[in-house]
Amino acid sequence: QVQLVESGGGLVQAGGSLRLSCVASGSIFSSNFMGWYRQAPGKQREMVARISPAGGTYYPDSVKGRFTISRDNGKNTMFLQMNSLKPEDTGVYYCHGDYLGWGQGTQVTVSS
Repeated sequence: QVQLVESGGGLVQAGGSLRLSCVASGSIFSSNFMGWYRQAPGKQREMVARISPAGGTYYPDSVKGRFTISRDNGKNTMFLQMNSLKPEDTGVYYCHGDYLGWGQGTQVTVSS
């Protein structure tokens, strides 16, 4: 069974940066579309970045220019570099793969 494990969350002041990592077990990571999602208290889970197997990326306007998604297929790892963080970026961040499912999430808290 493939597992996704996120790490790198924490507490940061507004304007700061964090780098999230997602490690996948198993051998099908490289062929998966992958993404980062977040869920704030009382809100629906939303996509914040998505990356194709070849490295093509997509971001919603809310994070474009501040977040960067990347992947290392040789290490079954995906990253999310988050810069210029805002309090509204606070939430639980989840790693997702189209055929891999969801990770357990990592908390990101941005203080004002």
